[in-house]
Amino acid sequence: MVNPLVSVVIPCYNHEQFVKDSIQSVIDQTYENIELIIIDDGSTDDSVLEIQSMIEICQKRFINFDFRSRSNKGLCATLNESLEWCKGKYFSALASDDQMIFNKTEIQIEYLESHADISALMGSVDWVDSNNKIISKRSSLYKEYTFEDVFLCKHNLYACTQISRMKDIKSVGGYKEGCPIEDWYMWLKLSQLGKLVNLNEKFVKYRLHDDNTIKKGEIIYNGMTEIAEEYKFHPLYLSSLKRIIWRRIAAVIIKDKRKGYILLKEVVKADKMSVFHKDFYRCIRNIAFK
Repeated sequence: MVNPLVSVVIPCYNHEQFVKDSIQSVIDQTYENIELIIIDDGSTDDSVLEIQSMIEICQKRFINFDFRSRSNKGLCATLNESLEWCKGKYFSALASDDQMIFNKTEIQIEYLESHADISALMGSVDWVDSNNKIISKRSSLYKEYTFEDVFLCKHNLYACTQISRMKDIKSVGGYKEGCPIEDWYMWLKLSQLGKLVNLNEKFVKYRLHDDNTIKKGEIIYNGMTEIAEEYKFHPLYLSSLKRIIWRRIAAVIIKDKRKGYILLKEVVKADKMSVFHKDFYRCIRNIAFK
């Protein structure tokens, strides 16, 4: 059996310190049939020079290799641009500060090829610092997610670990340009076409630093609220908004416990019954112990 082509895309923006590690992790994949597309989205640091230093080895390693650099257009526009060039059966986007575990692609493709009802497949991560030191091991169990699970934020999915069927991503029209929460938007779309599955496998080293999206509570809140608006006639719309508020608090706590505590108090003041919500206790725990 011929192994299907996998399109790995690295959108890069100002990650000169990390992008070579990211590229090397794709080079080191045990799965051979990979094309790599790198787009520098108008970096103002030396990211382009770092990428250029690896062009020769990439040309030798991959079935197809393409590197392009142009002015800044944003992440979703960059991903959509890459979709125009991708030739693979599967699509895997890797942030230019993250790293794939060496057997990620091999495990995921083997699973997807035997489960045609899955639209996207994810796994767990290790959080690493700027020096690749593991900060936290984020394990996750096998789980299948539906549209309702994702819409109500009852999911535990790491976007950096995803691999999706190319035909499904293209059939939903790609990514919504200007959307800061591109993963949640895409999961809502894909979950209407097939299953979203999380495996109990470690797939990515996720780089934790001050510029991570997970530390930008207001961006997450505003982005998810905007996306939810597309489903305002869905019977779970109001419930989804409430869940998004809890996600907002959790994201703020990661960056600033004091601000997270203030926000939590505001939510409780507006709705005293929220103290009985399990996410209230999660937030209290995170403020106290993390």
